[in-house]
Amino acid sequence: MTSTVKVWDRPVRLFHWSLAGSVALCWLTADELQSLHEVAGYAAAGLIGLRLVLGLAGTRYARFTQFIRSPKSTLTYAREMLRHKEQRYLGHNPLGAAMVVALIMMVGGIALTGWMQTTDAYWGIEWVAETHETLAELLLVAIALHVAGVIHASLRHHENLVLAMITGRKRAPASGDIA
Repeated sequence: MTSTVKVWDRPVRLFHWSLAGSVALCWLTADELQSLHEVAGYAAAGLIGLRLVLGLAGTRYARFTQFIRSPKSTLTYAREMLRHKEQRYLGHNPLGAAMVVALIMMVGGIALTGWMQTTDAYWGIEWVAETHETLAELLLVAIALHVAGVIHASLRHHENLVLAMITGRKRAPASGDIA
């Protein structure tokens, strides 16, 4: 039996799956059910606020200081990954960390432009609507890349990252892993 360690705490896991559900609901109701679309968008915005708090004051693997790497480190990791020589990270790997930042920024931008469209000042303003839609389309691409990265890392490091985001547990670090 392989030993495991707790990595993702309950608030991080609830954030992750709640944001996934909110984004899916926003996407499904984008052209229909405007009030439900707005509620799901506000929920996503609140979740982004929660993740920012967790990133600053959460547990070890939730904190931005634990997983955000420099652009140079992230590019080095990407090169190593393409050569199938990347190290296993117990928390987010550098590309995963970059994706976390990108997703937070995109969902935050979508929420902001969505809210702006409900105000008198920005209702009907073309660039706000276009920015909202463009960010939403880019988010779908980012989600596809995120899922592909999870599948790749799961296969490369022989661990089920989806299950880890449900249970919070990952295989204990081995020699050479970055904890």
